[in-house]
Amino acid sequence: MMQSAKTLSQALITRGTSSRRERVRILESQVTTKFVSLPRTMSKSCALSTKFDLNHRNKVAGRVEYMLSENDAVIIVDHGSRRQESNDMLNEFVAMFKARTGYQIVEPAHMELAEPSISDAFKLCVQKGATRVIVSPFFLFPGRHWLQDIPALVTDASKYHSGISFVITAPLGLHELMVDVMNDRIKYCLSHVAGDADECSVCAGTGKCRLYQT
Repeated sequence: MMQSAKTLSQALITRGTSSRRERVRILESQVTTKFVSLPRTMSKSCALSTKFDLNHRNKVAGRVEYMLSENDAVIIVDHGSRRQESNDMLNEFVAMFKARTGYQIVEPAHMELAEPSISDAFKLCVQKGATRVIVSPFFLFPGRHWLQDIPALVTDASKYHSGISFVITAPLGLHELMVDVMNDRIKYCLSHVAGDADECSVCAGTGKCRLYQT
């Protein structure tokens, strides 16, 4: 969070004062939001295979894509963990995302428990020239964090940067490519259990990925 006096977003995640729901309600009661339209552009074909090429799939479906401009920034936000290894994985994913997409401004953020905060990431995006910030939750399903906590924190962060618009995207959800991710993870773990592969980066050093029998 910012180094000055506590902001409302810090109060939002401070434990032991009032309930989270009440803190969110107080913060959201002070929010005034303007809605802005997104520029409509057709994307160019990317170099990925047809199987994983979302641009290709969107074109087949007749869907118009809305692409990032040079003044857009992306914040990828997860929950945050007391386990540093988990937080480091978000940094690795952000680096992969930036390299694959070519987006110029991509920053990680943690909702709580770790730095950088959403407020820190938002500020950094603006310092790098962003006039619009796209916040993408690194969550599977639309729970309370997506419905309440993240919007409240992003809105609070935006108050310090007049003229900057933002949008919060849907979480990962039931996307068909998640099937491929899940299947790949299952097959790799089975390879490790069989002794044909090392631990993956998720399990590295934990010894958790093994065959149990009662």
